Amino acid sequence: MATQYIMHRDSNAWRLQVWLAFAIAVVACAVGTIQLPGQELDRAFVALGLFFSLFACFAVAKMIRDNRDGQVDTPSWVMTVWVAFAAAVLLTAWGLWRMNIPAAEKNYMVVSWLFLISTTFTLAKTIRDAHEADLMARSDLAASDVQAQSTQSTQSTQ
Repeated sequence: MATQYIMHRDSNAWRLQVWLAFAIAVVACAVGTIQLPGQELDRAFVALGLFFSLFACFAVAKMIRDNRDGQVDTPSWVMTVWVAFAAAVLLTAWGLWRMNIPAAEKNYMVVSWLFLISTTFTLAKTIRDAHEADLMARSDLAASDVQAQSTQSTQSTQ
């Protein structure tokens, strides 16, 4: 028996909140990185760690959703995605921990980075839910068109 899903659309308020939270997280990370005291190399490392974390989160979210009904990705790809995510989180955490900056700035960067990770997963889910709802609506519309045509052809042959 095929798995059936009930799809509901997110409200405009939810979508706005998700996008605003993601934008605030990106801005908070960018401002924190730009204003970090210390060497340029430290700021560059933090910026790369934040980008790596951002893209690794999107990759994990996509891979999990793609494989929710059964394995469609190769085991090598699944392992690569998880290793990249773990590397992004561990290396960024290590870089922030080892930086010689005041605790308040370090804490700001950690909180904004965790906010970025959280909002990235939420945004990925919201976008994917909207896409799947659109696909279901189109398939329902196509199915109702086929059924209407079948009904019309049955009526015309009688």
